Amino acid sequence: MDVRTLYASTVALLVICVCSLSQTQAQDTDALPPNVLFIAIDDLRTELGCYGLPHAQSPHLDRLAAESVLFTGHYVQAPTCGASRYALLTGQSPARSGAHGNQSLYQGRTRLSQKELDAAQTFPERFRRHGYRTVCIGKISHTPDGRVFAYDGSGDGRPELPHAWDELATPFGPWQRGWGSFFAYAGGRHREDGQGHRDLMEFVAESDEELPDGMMATRAIVKLRELAENRTVNGQPFLLGLGFFKPHLPFVATRNDWEAFAEVDIPAPDHPDQTDSRYWHRSGEFYKYDMPLEKTRPLSTADALQAKRAYLACVRYVDRQVGRVLEALTETGLAENTIVVVWGDHGWHLGESAIWGKHTPFDRALNSTLIIRAPGTSLAGHRCDTLVETIDIYPTLVDLCELRDHATNQPLDGVSLREQLAGSVREPHAASFSYWNGGVTVRTKSHRLIARTRRFHPDLGQRQPELTDIELYELSAGPDPVDNVAADQPHVVTELLELIPEND
Repeated sequence: MDVRTLYASTVALLVICVCSLSQTQAQDTDALPPNVLFIAIDDLRTELGCYGLPHAQSPHLDRLAAESVLFTGHYVQAPTCGASRYALLTGQSPARSGAHGNQSLYQGRTRLSQKELDAAQTFPERFRRHGYRTVCIGKISHTPDGRVFAYDGSGDGRPELPHAWDELATPFGPWQRGWGSFFAYAGGRHREDGQGHRDLMEFVAESDEELPDGMMATRAIVKLRELAENRTVNGQPFLLGLGFFKPHLPFVATRNDWEAFAEVDIPAPDHPDQTDSRYWHRSGEFYKYDMPLEKTRPLSTADALQAKRAYLACVRYVDRQVGRVLEALTETGLAENTIVVVWGDHGWHLGESAIWGKHTPFDRALNSTLIIRAPGTSLAGHRCDTLVETIDIYPTLVDLCELRDHATNQPLDGVSLREQLAGSVREPHAASFSYWNGGVTVRTKSHRLIARTRRFHPDLGQRQPELTDIELYELSAGPDPVDNVAADQPHVVTELLELIPEND
């Protein structure tokens, strides 16, 4: 064999080896478990273009929805941040856990153990035990950065979710601490700084990164690049939890976001008058702010439209941050093997029934945004109208990522939504159950029943707490509590009461 023939044969052999190695690496990459990008957005009701509301400006979430499954019938387990997130993170219904308050994760009998248990207490911990790199930026649990501090900065800073995160990476900027950045105004001012800053709305920032959510999006982009490199080097998958603050009060976004709605025809609130329901409240969180509006109940139509405009401006701002992060996910090559979940921790009344805020057992406070893109599983552009619950997210992620080992230390009350992601119209639940202020509410496809629970006496033979203050609403006329039909439809009341699990 001459030198040329030997050289050609050697080159050909090297090409075959390289191709074989590349093919093996590609196969290994395909076999790797998926990453998870979990995006939580505070107070995000379904006020988005993808939910059929043309006055909203949410192009990035709309684009994600077109690539994902959009859940229209998603209901949270509690209409307050901490309890809703407790249900999300532990997979437990408040009926089982007893977690009803904002501090449930770290106070009282429901608090998570700081001791590492034999099995995981939360889904981020379960992913971490399974070998995932887990990173938290922003508000995934109740506190804005995953550390236990009060509004005034007091506290020991212990992890709110013990043994869950490899890294707590929330940037504070000029606000210096978590709750400061959560209640932030431009320039380092915030609601809890002792300087009396209580403006309901502020739209003076010129750039996204002058405000906390913009800073968090930038930090998430940096982390995604690091996580992509880490995955390339050692194949380690990741769970990145990214929790945006807006549109939570105060309404703060950039000047451009406010001006973008100057000529938009925003609809006035449906049923703007106070309801007769026993579960109506006076919107105390909203009205304690200093506002450029008349503090009437209900607000005048003009003032209500200004308040809605402020909320929508914040949604526009946070939508843009989501878009920046999703663009980075694509640029790093991670999108094809990363599950993306966008979850609103609960809904929010925008003047319906003369309520501004959450903290009610009505649809407006319990129905929230849920979008899931699971490459290879989810049906792009599918609109799922079945009843699903926040407690279904944990088992769904476990199923999609095939976390067969490292069990959780308590039963999961939800079910996997894999079938619904693939387009199934099968109803995973006969009803959705939510809990608030000593009561329970049952949501079916056609009705919502609300009842309070009185203390019961097992020694008197009672198996269940006594239910009182029962209200029933037909949903064919819309989600607002207008006509209580409990007296007219006793058979429906009985039917829905029987759906409530015994341990409630």
